[in-house]
Amino acid sequence: MSGDALDTTYRQLVHNQCSFTRYPSLCEETLMGMGAGNQDCDVITSLINKIISETTLVNPVTDYCQELMNMSLKRLDQSLKALRAPKEKKHDIQTWLSAALTFQQACKDSAEDLISDKFSSDLMEQISKKMDYLSQLGSNPLALVNIITEATTTKANVIVAKDGSGHYQTVSEAIRAAPGTRFVIYVKSGVYREKTRTNKDGITLIGDGKYSTIISYEDSVARGSNMHDTATFLITGDGFIARDIGFQNSAGPQGRQALAVNVASDHSVSYRCSFSGYQDTLYALALRQFYRECDIHGTIDFIFGNAAAVFQSCNIWLHRPQSGGYDAILANSRTDPGQSTGFSVQKCSITANSDLAPVKHSVQSYLGRPWTSYSRAVVMESNIGDVISPRGWIEWPGQGNYVNRTLYFAEYANEGPGAGTSGRVQWPGLHVIGAEEANRFTVAKFIAGTSWIPFTGVTFISGL
Repeated sequence: MSGDALDTTYRQLVHNQCSFTRYPSLCEETLMGMGAGNQDCDVITSLINKIISETTLVNPVTDYCQELMNMSLKRLDQSLKALRAPKEKKHDIQTWLSAALTFQQACKDSAEDLISDKFSSDLMEQISKKMDYLSQLGSNPLALVNIITEATTTKANVIVAKDGSGHYQTVSEAIRAAPGTRFVIYVKSGVYREKTRTNKDGITLIGDGKYSTIISYEDSVARGSNMHDTATFLITGDGFIARDIGFQNSAGPQGRQALAVNVASDHSVSYRCSFSGYQDTLYALALRQFYRECDIHGTIDFIFGNAAAVFQSCNIWLHRPQSGGYDAILANSRTDPGQSTGFSVQKCSITANSDLAPVKHSVQSYLGRPWTSYSRAVVMESNIGDVISPRGWIEWPGQGNYVNRTLYFAEYANEGPGAGTSGRVQWPGLHVIGAEEANRFTVAKFIAGTSWIPFTGVTFISGL
């Protein structure tokens, strides 16, 4: 990405996130002052670091004020450390940032009480302005932490229920009512047979469980549809969030390409969802996507597309293909070496489903194959079952050997009976990598997830 494009992307990110704060102009000024090169950093971390640096510059005029500033620094430092921990620490961060603000205000109050008769009004004004500035700086990360905490208990704007007990009886109707800003749709348990398409930003779907609330349809290429249009659910609006819900294409293996979802949503998050199908189940078409604790079912190319996508702590289930066929999980379609796209599978489980398990040793299954010349996929820190062939990866039919040099496939720190790399294909583009290289494909580095996933309330690991 060019410097100008990087700067534009960072400006947009900063503007969007600072809009949630009490002092958005100061928030933007603070973050932009750190430069676009800082964009992989957590926004809240950056803001707290700024408060710490400004607090250390304060020249307290009383011993009590000095003590309060030290107390403030202690709580700010605790907040920084807690930001690296799981989401249960967010309430601690709220408490500590609140305390830091309290200490700053107490310093200002004590200074005014003790020195109003001893120092000039100019000095008093300087002290007051400095402490007000610190308070405003401290307010901004607190506002963002509060947003994160509230995200875990989001209330629905509308309810969908098949039995008529909600506002709507179909998901499509509810989405049509969305205004194009954040809109939370709670979908009660049941199977909703419908094809849903939307380009609206800010859609959140919350179900009663990945196999309790299911949106299902059976369109397929075998029935005459174009591949991309077979999707049961298609979303192109940004900021899509799905939680505790299932997406299914029930066409079966005879349907050939039959998508459960087609996702081209930037900053898309799917949490505890299921994606069920056979060929081409999950089309991660483009932009930045994150999947956490999801179940993904399929046979051939069932995670495909050219998004920059991280699949973390997911269960990947291989099903029995049609007679004479084989299974391949990943099919990334990166066409240019400059594209910041690819698939990262981290801390996942790769297993044969019950229909494949009895015959898994007579069916060849692979981690993936290169859909295009610069296909990129990484499998790391995952448990790979014995369903995966020792070769690991397979060629795309009809491609020349040059693709084996231009692709980038990598494995890092996997375990399980299918994780051994000694029998892997001998391609120049296949790599067994170390921690430094693997770190490029983490949530923080690959999709800059620390700057946007926290606002969804979804658990994630930022690094290795």
